[in-house]
Amino acid sequence: MEVRDPIHGAIGLDRSETAVADDPWVQRLRNIRQTGFSFLPFPGATHTRYAHSLGVMHLAGQAFDMAYRNWSFERPEARSQFRSAVRIAALCHDLGHPPFSHCMEFAMPALDSLEISWYRRSAHGEQAATHEDYTIAIMEHTSLGDAIRNNFPFDAKHVAGLISSDIRITDGFFRDAGLDHRLLLSQIISSELDVDRLDYLVRDATCTGVKYGQVDVVWLMSNFAAWPKDGQVCLALNSRAVYAFDHFLIARHHMFLMVYFHHTSVIYEEMVRRYINSEQCTWTFPPLREWLHVDEVALTHHLRQATQRSEWARRVVELDPYRRVVERHGTVREADVSRELAILEDAGFDVIAADSIGRLSRYVRFEPKRLRAPAIQVLEQMPGMPVEKVTALSEASRVFQRYADERRISRLYVAPEDVRRARTLLGLPIAS
Repeated sequence: MEVRDPIHGAIGLDRSETAVADDPWVQRLRNIRQTGFSFLPFPGATHTRYAHSLGVMHLAGQAFDMAYRNWSFERPEARSQFRSAVRIAALCHDLGHPPFSHCMEFAMPALDSLEISWYRRSAHGEQAATHEDYTIAIMEHTSLGDAIRNNFPFDAKHVAGLISSDIRITDGFFRDAGLDHRLLLSQIISSELDVDRLDYLVRDATCTGVKYGQVDVVWLMSNFAAWPKDGQVCLALNSRAVYAFDHFLIARHHMFLMVYFHHTSVIYEEMVRRYINSEQCTWTFPPLREWLHVDEVALTHHLRQATQRSEWARRVVELDPYRRVVERHGTVREADVSRELAILEDAGFDVIAADSIGRLSRYVRFEPKRLRAPAIQVLEQMPGMPVEKVTALSEASRVFQRYADERRISRLYVAPEDVRRARTLLGLPIAS
């Protein structure tokens, strides 16, 4: 099968991959927008998680080919099996997203309710499930597992093991010539330089019409390599591409601040949250077996039916949001709006306060050398010459230190009819 994609052109799927892509649990993503409520301030942003997942699968195959282009496998079948596994993991990595993507994740039930047996024991608990947990549960408990098992020389647990490090794989599938390749394949899917980001940044920038997310995907992936370290094979990047990586990371940071944290998207997310948490709400996450039909069509239909009993549902459906009164950017101290919030609440205003926090990296903590995920290695190497030096990407790039501080956007919203009075009370300018 060939899919025509606006970002990557022709994306080819073989017969086995097509069987997985056509499974209802993958097709559900056609009804989940990639960027939640961003289609309101950016009307072109109506692209879906399904299109994104196909793009990530396409890039995963290319990233694998680049990383392993000079690698010799001992088992003849290892190359094709690993390549297929990482492409299917890329296709399935977003299966668990709820309606409006990350917006609804706050309302997910306890992780234990998903009955995921593949996780290590320490991964279970009473904490709320995430979309990643739903992805793993779908792969373990639904027909999708059969689609993978019936079409590939591996099963859904192997694929899930590339999406979540909490899954123990003990059968040696990812081993070849005494080395474990699972780490590199996982880093292609989720790391500081993964194909998920390489697709969504370019795709989201194109669809929203902004320039922040335009990064040099081809150059970055053409500098991928496989590097053995401590019995594992990890993803490496040639040092000549470090500056392109810096741009990539900053581009993602700016996309969050300027697009994903847009004030219009944020207030719709907050109004949905208020509805879901209200006594008027009758909607809850159903059991996993009914998750197939939990999408934006279903939730929007529910919100429309709830407009008579809930002001929040009405405002979401009728596009009548609360409006900004105050907005500040900067450090925690610089963005503090607590004084204004207290003044407005004391005066009887109904205020929605929202904080959006931008961090350069979710993998690197800003204490020295503390990593949340195994580091990508940087290889200092002249073309055609042996590697001279190997360092962790977080040390080879200066961008982590330069952007170590979080960036916070704090906003206060009130009902549209109250904006003028609220700004007057705070001594702020009034629009003419």
